[in-house]
Amino acid sequence: MSDKMVLVEIENNIATIIMNRPEVHNAFNEEVIAELTSIFLKLQDDNDIRAIILKGAGKSFSAGGDLNWMKRVAQYSYDENVEDAMGLGRLLNTIYNCKKPVIAIVHGNAFGGGVGLTAACDIALAVKGTRFCLSEVKIGLIPSVIGPYVIAAIGERHSRRYFMTAEIFDADEAARIGLVHESLEEAELELKLESIIKSIKAGAPKAQSMGKKLILDIAQKEINDDVIKLTSTRIAEARASDEGQEGLNAFLEKRKPEWAS
Repeated sequence: MSDKMVLVEIENNIATIIMNRPEVHNAFNEEVIAELTSIFLKLQDDNDIRAIILKGAGKSFSAGGDLNWMKRVAQYSYDENVEDAMGLGRLLNTIYNCKKPVIAIVHGNAFGGGVGLTAACDIALAVKGTRFCLSEVKIGLIPSVIGPYVIAAIGERHSRRYFMTAEIFDADEAARIGLVHESLEEAELELKLESIIKSIKAGAPKAQSMGKKLILDIAQKEINDDVIKLTSTRIAEARASDEGQEGLNAFLEKRKPEWAS
């Protein structure tokens, strides 16, 4: 396998990003974080890409922060620590706001920041037996930068438990609390991924991006006149768009729309 820390494979309009540090269970450092951020920003603007898959090489998805990296940041000043943490914050936000659907394929271990990466993706599938842990309190830290994404995925109630206890939980529990969408046997996972990709490709790419942005803009907000106006404006924009016109015409003409042909 390549000695690059992050690999990208593109096939049939699907990009697969592979964290490639199997010797350290894909623990990440500032270099990996910067590389992942750059790759996601590039792929989200590629009109040929319909979805992005994030996975890890070797035995694990990601063990979170690299030990050598954590040793270095322990010597940083307060301001240096803030700037360093902002790097991971920018990566997670880039994934969370990515214009393309992002799918996490999680196996082995997903600890600390690996849980954050899982939570930041739109869709997450886990192999049964995968172990998850918000382990930060065991070393006197908190899951702070990943917190907004984990809390959005599993809710405040479950976060209160796992932020405090750092208990290890399995893929079935991760599915139950909402961190992943499904817990699957390894043999089932590929078929499920193919099914999801097929469903994504049947949808309009710009509409999917607009739908994702709509969720980000209105989630947790009170349904008031401002939200009603916003949603009315967005559907009007969608109806008037090239995709909206093509989709409606394809439906009336009983044919597949251009993006699904």
